[in-house]
Amino acid sequence: MRQVRFKSTLAVVGFMIAGSMAVAAELPETGVSGVYEAMVGTDDADELVKYFAEFGFSTVAKGALTAAEAKKIYGVDSALRSIRMQNGSIDSHGLVRILEWETPLGPGVGYAPPETIGQRMLVMRTEDVFRLDDVYNDLRDAGQPVLAIPPVYDDLYGMTEGEIDFFNRRVGVREMAVYQNSVNHVFFQRYGYQIPGYGTIGDHAPLGTSELTHHDFVIKGDINEVTAYYSEVLGFKPEAEEATIDGDWQAGPKAVFGMVPGTSHWYRGFVSPNNICGKLKFFVPLDQRPDRSANQRPGEIGITLHSVTVPNLRKVHDLAFEHRLEITPMVENEFGESSFVVHGPDGSSWQVIEKQGSENTRLTEFKLVTVNN
Repeated sequence: MRQVRFKSTLAVVGFMIAGSMAVAAELPETGVSGVYEAMVGTDDADELVKYFAEFGFSTVAKGALTAAEAKKIYGVDSALRSIRMQNGSIDSHGLVRILEWETPLGPGVGYAPPETIGQRMLVMRTEDVFRLDDVYNDLRDAGQPVLAIPPVYDDLYGMTEGEIDFFNRRVGVREMAVYQNSVNHVFFQRYGYQIPGYGTIGDHAPLGTSELTHHDFVIKGDINEVTAYYSEVLGFKPEAEEATIDGDWQAGPKAVFGMVPGTSHWYRGFVSPNNICGKLKFFVPLDQRPDRSANQRPGEIGITLHSVTVPNLRKVHDLAFEHRLEITPMVENEFGESSFVVHGPDGSSWQVIEKQGSENTRLTEFKLVTVNN
């Protein structure tokens, strides 16, 4: 078994390795967790609980708010029932929170073409990407609004050595995308290598899938400007000082985002200095795409909020205030946790929660480990 170690925490499944990354200005020490939860708005929580259970998620907490309380916390004049779900024992990142609104504000971004402005995607590791492709294509054949983009192969880290033949098999990853009304996904399966702690799959998951490993955001605007607060306020490390361009010449982005020849987008990624998991990936299309960002807000159906945890909430609230971000007062959320909500210039909404650590250990060392292929 061969190990390739990267001391930086910046390299996570994606497009760039830590050695090529540059860190911008000195980051505030916020103790940010990585993305803790993705929150999905709905008018039928029970259906979503059943859906995420197939991926291995189970309920770990429940909460509720009156319309007046929800208005104060989320700016939504509707009663709320919340369900927090966790995959196995992974409680440091990659959870799901279901937000059942008694009176949703609207349908959200909805079923839309790939790379529609406002789209969010939940990324999970799987043991069988072709099985998932079959599952979602069966749904489409049954008449449901589902677009499943077939698995595509890529050698993200250049780990395949020598000439490929029957005995010297390729090393890499296959990934696929799924677009639906309220929940979009990217699933990836590794071949010939592992990243310990990045995507943990247990026998409890019927579809053989992990916690949420990272999160995709399709946004608009100057990508460097509108995402600056992730490092300056929340304390995430950028992969590079400036965004890079991805395009149809790359197998993964071309497939996942349905890129036609000649199209490209700006890409910028962030990761917590305290956890290699829970990474954020932002994309700004360079060609004309549908814009449904007005429906990307708390209270709508679909993936409309995310959360992070920090040990000192006041410090981050003060930073957000100093950077003139749109923020709410610090109050207890539906689980009794001290928190506040911030609405960023990229069109994303975040709940920042005060929390001291987690049961499972956060990994800060990125390792590529070759395995029997």
